[in-house]
Amino acid sequence: MTEIIDTIQNSINELIGSAVKILPALISALIIIALTRYGAEFTQRVAKKVSEKTVKSRSLQLLFLKSTYILTWISGVVIASIIAFPGLRLGDIIATLGLGSVAIGFAFQDIFKNFLAGILILLEEPFVIEDQIQVNDYEGTVENINIRTTEIKTYQGERVLIPNSTVFTSAIKIRTAFPYRRTDFMVGVDYNTSLPQAKAILEQILVTIDGVVHEPIPEIDLVAFNDSSIDLVVRYWTHSRQADVRRIQTRVVTAIKQAFDNQDIVIPYPIRTVYHFDQEKFNDYLPPAGQ
Repeated sequence: MTEIIDTIQNSINELIGSAVKILPALISALIIIALTRYGAEFTQRVAKKVSEKTVKSRSLQLLFLKSTYILTWISGVVIASIIAFPGLRLGDIIATLGLGSVAIGFAFQDIFKNFLAGILILLEEPFVIEDQIQVNDYEGTVENINIRTTEIKTYQGERVLIPNSTVFTSAIKIRTAFPYRRTDFMVGVDYNTSLPQAKAILEQILVTIDGVVHEPIPEIDLVAFNDSSIDLVVRYWTHSRQADVRRIQTRVVTAIKQAFDNQDIVIPYPIRTVYHFDQEKFNDYLPPAGQ
């Protein structure tokens, strides 16, 4: 019994001795981890100043900042690991990362996929911060491109976080890719209207409305004979941001309605003709008289 107690005491003493030996190294490693946090913030501030002076692209500036931040943390963790475990060599760390990369890859494949997609988006720059885009059912202004998501602010003032992998693999409509974009909408006039007169009125209206650009010039197309109207399509160009498009369209519609009223041009309602008949006299299911 005494031998067992002595063995336990010796084991405890060895553990305590080992803990005391590695305690300074662990404390040093924790201090390095804490300093790494401040070091990452400092390097990010320096990287921001450098990128603002040397890189014009806002997207590439973000990529540079994120890369600097991540590399600083990786360096701090590696140094802390080597200090905490003096027998650990850099080759051992790389080997450990290689063995664990498969398991980590399966566990965090969505995170890695979104991270890589975010890097590619920042490098290729299909769109930049402040662009207005549509991805699937979401449309708004790009506010930020993070490691995992792309943030857009919808026109209703809502924030939507879209995974970078979705953005990278989906068809994207970039509404502000060019300075101007075209608005098309349909106007119907009744069959008694002089089409050259209606077209001339529309062309004159578009020239006078503030916000409609003169180059490319507005166009009026006659497109269809409908049941109760002849349809024209009004095509004009404005600045590409959604607020400009929406406000100018309101001006155009208001001006067209007022001009048509002044010229007694009717924008017709749908017309339906209804016939009433005596079902007892006209019945498809009764045989003709005399049969």
